Amino acid sequence: MDDGSIDLKRAAREAAYGMPLAEINPSDPEIFRTDSWAPYFERLRAEDPVHWSVSPDEEVGGYWSVTKFNDIMAVDTDHAAFSSEPTIVLPDPAEDFTLPMFIAMDPPKHDAQRKTVSPIVAGANLAKMEPVIRERAAAILDDCPIGVEFDWVDKVSIELTTMTLATLFDFPWEDRRKLTRWSDVATAAPESGVFSSTDPELAEQERRAELFECVDYFMRLWNERVNAPPASDLISMLAHGESTRDMDRMEYLGNLILLIVGGNDTTRNTISGSVLALHQNPDQDRKLRDNLGLIPSMVSETIRWQTPLAYMRRSANRDFELGGKTIKAGDKVAMWYVSGNRDEEVIARPNDYIIDRERVRQHLSFGFGIHRCVGNRLAELQLKIIWEEIIKRFPKIEVAGRPTFVNSSFVKGYEKLPVVIPTRN
Repeated sequence: MDDGSIDLKRAAREAAYGMPLAEINPSDPEIFRTDSWAPYFERLRAEDPVHWSVSPDEEVGGYWSVTKFNDIMAVDTDHAAFSSEPTIVLPDPAEDFTLPMFIAMDPPKHDAQRKTVSPIVAGANLAKMEPVIRERAAAILDDCPIGVEFDWVDKVSIELTTMTLATLFDFPWEDRRKLTRWSDVATAAPESGVFSSTDPELAEQERRAELFECVDYFMRLWNERVNAPPASDLISMLAHGESTRDMDRMEYLGNLILLIVGGNDTTRNTISGSVLALHQNPDQDRKLRDNLGLIPSMVSETIRWQTPLAYMRRSANRDFELGGKTIKAGDKVAMWYVSGNRDEEVIARPNDYIIDRERVRQHLSFGFGIHRCVGNRLAELQLKIIWEEIIKRFPKIEVAGRPTFVNSSFVKGYEKLPVVIPTRN
């Protein structure tokens, strides 16, 4: 596939290095939609690794961009100096639509709520889920057409992760694609194309209406589960958990969004990213097919290479010196995982996709410290299984055109990935 990617990369590099350093705003979703983000972060790591940016978006305003691996680690592991409240994204929450969720809380409340749901992704439960995930992955792949172009994102990535999420919630199976929609709505910007209007006020009204539909649907499930004996699904865990059973409607919605986005968006984008990465790196594809023992390592490398959430926000609790800059109390700080995962000082040949690299799990995609992704092992399990089942069936997956990237600086992913599978094994 000659997609003109070399010319696009050259143009992106010229744009990134051609503008004044002070004008670089990494939170501009356009650099992610056009897949031109890499040279902006390359320049910031080299010239201004703790960088003050001012976004034209009034809800974002001024913020610090932390772009190097070790600086990100320093912020991510110091929850005393850097708070997760009130939100993990750069736009401030509207006063009349605040969604508390445990990822955007500090201890002790964060710890108690996280502990309530963590058993569902513990080893014992994952062992029970593995044959179920494998059976579904096999059915999805067996339904893929041969020799005909189709959208891998919709047909495979979304379907597998939505099925898994529906299982975790014990969600009505016939309505499972509602979870996909609510995940998209929760993270979409007005201009993303997700809403019927691009007008910010109208798009926000639409977003709120759909999220209220989400919480109303889940309230019905809550009422069923709270009046039944405790069970092993997420809604029952929340309904019966000591630290979560008294949540109000907005906090319930906030935690639902966290679990839906965390269980859906991130894994689905890494599944799509793995197909693209192996297509772009045929030597690595051959290496994988010659040694299936490399699948877990390939999974970790893809999670680093893809970085499905580009950043996380913190708010400084006090003045803090980092990289020669003084971050003032109250300042917003964006930890750019997508940049730290390409830090040449920590990761050898970081722009290369190397499925058997040393220390392959050395990446920032799951975060660090108390907020490290609670579902990381489930994400890795789904990716491992889907590739074991892919290689059983398909000698090759060809990317048939340019991917369409999500118009977001937070969720780094794919709207569409056209592929053709030439033959079956």
